[in-house]
Amino acid sequence: MLATLIRLLGDFDLAEDALAAAFAAALESWPDRGEPANPRAWLVSTGRHKALDLLRPRARLDASLRRLVERLDRVVEPREADEIEDDRLCLVFACCSPALAREVQVALTLREVCGLTTEEIARALLSSAPTIAQRIVRAKARLREERVTYQVPSRAELPARLEGVLSVIYLVFNEGYLASSGPELVRVDLSSEAIRLARLVVELCPEPEAEGLLALLLLHDARRAARTGPDGELVLIEDQDRSSWNRAQIVEGGQRVARAISSRRFGAYTLQAAIAAVHAEAPDEAATDWEEIVALYDLLLVAAPSPVVELNRAMAIAMRDRPERGLELVEGLLARGELGDYHLAHAARADLCRRLGRRDDARASYGRALELARQEPERRLLERRLRELGPGSEPRQPPAGLEAGLSANEMRVQRDGERRSGDGA
Repeated sequence: MLATLIRLLGDFDLAEDALAAAFAAALESWPDRGEPANPRAWLVSTGRHKALDLLRPRARLDASLRRLVERLDRVVEPREADEIEDDRLCLVFACCSPALAREVQVALTLREVCGLTTEEIARALLSSAPTIAQRIVRAKARLREERVTYQVPSRAELPARLEGVLSVIYLVFNEGYLASSGPELVRVDLSSEAIRLARLVVELCPEPEAEGLLALLLLHDARRAARTGPDGELVLIEDQDRSSWNRAQIVEGGQRVARAISSRRFGAYTLQAAIAAVHAEAPDEAATDWEEIVALYDLLLVAAPSPVVELNRAMAIAMRDRPERGLELVEGLLARGELGDYHLAHAARADLCRRLGRRDDARASYGRALELARQEPERRLLERRLRELGPGSEPRQPPAGLEAGLSANEMRVQRDGERRSGDGA
């Protein structure tokens, strides 16, 4: 409803005020008169009229407001959702306007499209709430100044706008698939919204990387039901019940990534999807094709080089070859300093040390990872690993798998890799 009012009114703040007034009117009207047949349409219509009530007194002194009032008076409002273009997609493209820097696009999309609070966005983007609030206020002002239209770009304009939109959808999915901090591992509303938006983008602009991104989201979301235990505990991929994975999503994701690769015009999203497909298609952990995964990481390092991609590749090499080789690579990355405050790098080193019987080193690295981790299910897993390394205990063979250190989630690692690559996200 907010997205529809933003499209109709052309202004974020006015739309938010109008929707709040519409909700207030509903609270007054519906208990006595009953809920209307189409509550959404009623609220949008009421919001438009509330906006007109706010604008008309000011329009007498402002020609631009007068023109807006005249346009709103002529609006024929949609009655059914399937009769109109998708307003949330319009809003995504507006939030991803080239007039805005990438980090601003992400913050504005998370706030206006996905409904995250300023505090949640700050945690997700490793920033402070005041900084995010200022960023969003300035973004809205910039869109007003640039007179950005709230509509899906033409097919001719889409390719130039696509990269920013895909990046934002990717980051929205990540925040839903593995929240940056807090007590809950998953926010299904965000990951589902990201998949829905990715589908709409593919329908509008069936470019290989759009297909690759949708494949990536589907393949990771297919494991959602198996990623947490009854008490909300994180379940690593090697311990997951693969019979509960969504096979329809895995099949669709595999088909989409195959199409993207066959185009020979693919990029980092498609390569990540290909890695996810190798995991998803293995009948069990022992059957995982680590040779193929390392080869795909080699390509990904060329397409999107980052220290976190190197970390994932190191863990894949540890699984393909031997733990000593993986540990050598991980310690080299940590020595460079780029991943010094990245908890998954320390957790990866800890598990490799544990495999090699180096309990003291493992304990120290798990402790450092625990200091840096902010997501509660991850913290509980790290605490459990530390307890397993109690005095006198034999080193236990850790779980096999690409995410041996901690995360059963390739997406989270790639997201942090983007941040470290300097795109501002």
